[in-house]
Order: sequence, then structure tokens, then C-alpha cells
Amino acid sequence: MTGTPQSYVYDAVRTPFARFGGAFAETRPDDLAAATLRAIVDRTGLDPETIDEVVLGNANGAGEENRNVARMAALLAGLPVSVPGTTVNRLCGSSLDAAMIGSRIIETGDADIVLTGGVESMTRAPWVLPKPSRAYPAANAELVSTTLGWRLVNPAMPTEWTASLGECNEELRDIHGVSRERQDEFAARSHQLAHAAWEAGFYDDLVVAVPSTDLTRDESIRPDSTAHTLAQLKPSFRKDGTITAGNASPLSDGASAVLLGSAAAADRIGRNPLARVAGRGTHAVEPHRFGYAPVEAAEMALARVGISWSDVGAVELNEAFSVQSLICVDAWKIDPEIVNTKGGAIALGHPLGASGGRVLGTLAAAMRAEGHRWGVAAICIGVGQGLAVVLENEETA
Repeated sequence: MTGTPQSYVYDAVRTPFARFGGAFAETRPDDLAAATLRAIVDRTGLDPETIDEVVLGNANGAGEENRNVARMAALLAGLPVSVPGTTVNRLCGSSLDAAMIGSRIIETGDADIVLTGGVESMTRAPWVLPKPSRAYPAANAELVSTTLGWRLVNPAMPTEWTASLGECNEELRDIHGVSRERQDEFAARSHQLAHAAWEAGFYDDLVVAVPSTDLTRDESIRPDSTAHTLAQLKPSFRKDGTITAGNASPLSDGASAVLLGSAAAADRIGRNPLARVAGRGTHAVEPHRFGYAPVEAAEMALARVGISWSDVGAVELNEAFSVQSLICVDAWKIDPEIVNTKGGAIALGHPLGASGGRVLGTLAAAMRAEGHRWGVAAICIGVGQGLAVVLENEETA
């Protein structure tokens, strides 16, 4: 008998991440996704006929990406019409979930090559108008933005569950006592490390241009950020709060792609894998405590691999908010210096459906560059969920 098939990360790319209303304001989300899929195929020389499945994540799904963006992006990228596609929605974790699903498909033996990733245009996310139960209602109707957070809330949901994302994290701060100073220091570090990584050429092989656009680097990085300058910003959610526009991730547009395959797929892909998908974890908490959910998700993933935090050399944790990230790092009791060494979402941006693919691709590249055997990618998700993936760099085993 043969052993259980293993799944591997063979390549990862992403677009630069643009500011809300910035460089990608005129670019459709399906075109952003298509650009990353096409780039993966072109740079690996992969025969697109050998792709078994395309799995993409997307959080909003109410605009131009509404018609199964994975299938649309595959067609726009010029993949054969025989390559199927499916779209995953786990909000901020969508593209990490897509990679987890893709890895499971490979490990069951149902596929050898799966192209995963995700996309979000928060700029182009539409306003929606609730549909009336009957024609010509007498009352006014209100347009609702689909850019971020709760909308068209079911009245049966408890009020505390449906608070704004920022208020939820202010509540976490109340519980865990993370100071404004620590949050601003963490945010400044994110900007400084992201800038340094770009200057050192780390992102040159991870980021691909989008046709008909001029953006070549992430648009939200502010390399001159310091804890002192960030301390001057006013709170965004509470008059006496600690969360500001400077220590939270910005609204963003972008796409990511991660090529997964079995060990046997190496010859067809034409390269050796970057890392093995060694473990996965999914966890849920009360919806308004979503920022804490990655804690247990990562613990579950590590336990399934049979390793501990002392074995981990690199962590990519999506920085939805400084406070949420610091709470997770504190709970894991790990060295903060191994976390997001190439910058994080506070500097790079957080296009919801694309961020999971970004953290996974960055993790695989950083582990290779720095010689780490084990790494963890983790992300928090609105409505109280968290995901984590453990990667192994087998070259160091």
C-alpha cells in the first residue's frame, strides 16, 4: 500500500495591494484574479490542461465578482474551458480556506494540481438596495455598502455579535489590556519591515503587475511611520478608544494565487515545491471575539503535526488590527520578532478575499529565504472564526 498523498506549495504570487479608491479603482476584481492565475501559469511553464481545479476565495461577492469569480477568472486568464472553478467565502479567511480545501483535494487523491488564491476589490464593492417583499412600498429604502462588515443584519442576531469590527477589537483590548503604545509600536514596525522587505528585493518574485495599471508596490506602506507619529491619530471607534486608522489594516484591493500540487506533480510543474502543507486548523468563537480565534486554530494545526511553538521559526499572522495581532502573539507565548518579518496587513493592505493567499505565499518564501523548517500562517475572520496552516520546508528536515 502507498502512503497518504501529501500536498505542497509550488509557487505563490500576488498583485500589489492598492489603497481604497487608489490605483486599482478602475480594475475589476475578476481581472485582478485573472492576472495572478495567468502569472502562475506563465512563470512556471505549467501546461494549463493539467490543472485539475481552481479554488478562489472572495468575501463580498456582491459586485462584478458575483458569478463564481474562480470560474470567471480562470476563463479570463485563458485557461482551458475544461478547467473547473469554485469560489469560497469564509470572509477574511477565504483564500487561506481555498488553499486548505485545495490541499485536502490533493491529499484525498482526487487531484494532482490545484490553483488556489483569492481576490477582493473593496473599492468596487457595490451598494445594495434591499428588495421589497412587494412592489412599490410606501416607505423609503436605504442603500447599504458591501465594502466591509455587517450589512442587512438579521434581527434575530444578538446585538453584541453584530458590533462593528473596530468596536469588537476595542472590547478585546478591554479584556486583554493591550496599550495604545504597544499597538502603535506594532503598526510602525509593520510599515518599516514592509518597506525594508521591498527594498531588499524580497517581494520582487512574489508580486506581479496587473495589466493596464502602473502600480508596482503596495500602495499603503508609509516607511516614515513611527510610534510617535501614529500616536497623534484620533481613535476611530470610541472617543476614548485605542484603535486608529494607523494601527488597523486599511481597506484595499488586490488578488493572490497559490499553486498547490502533489509530490508527483513536480515534473509537470517543472520545479520542486517550496513547502509541504503539514497541518491545518479551524476554530470558532463568539462572533464579537473573532480577533482571538486564530489562537486555538494555530494550536490545533500544530498539534495535528505533532510539533510545538518552540519548533516554529516563522509566523505570518494577518494584521487586521494591531491589538488583535498582539493578543494572539501574547497567547502563543512566542518571540514577536518571528512574526511578520516582511511587514503585515497594516502596511501592505488587507483585500479581504486575497489576504490568506498572501500570508501563505509570504510564509513559504520567508521560510525558504531564512532556512526555517516550520512555519505558521494564521488569520482571524469576522463572525468569530480563525484559520491556520502549518508549512514544512523539507529542505531543512
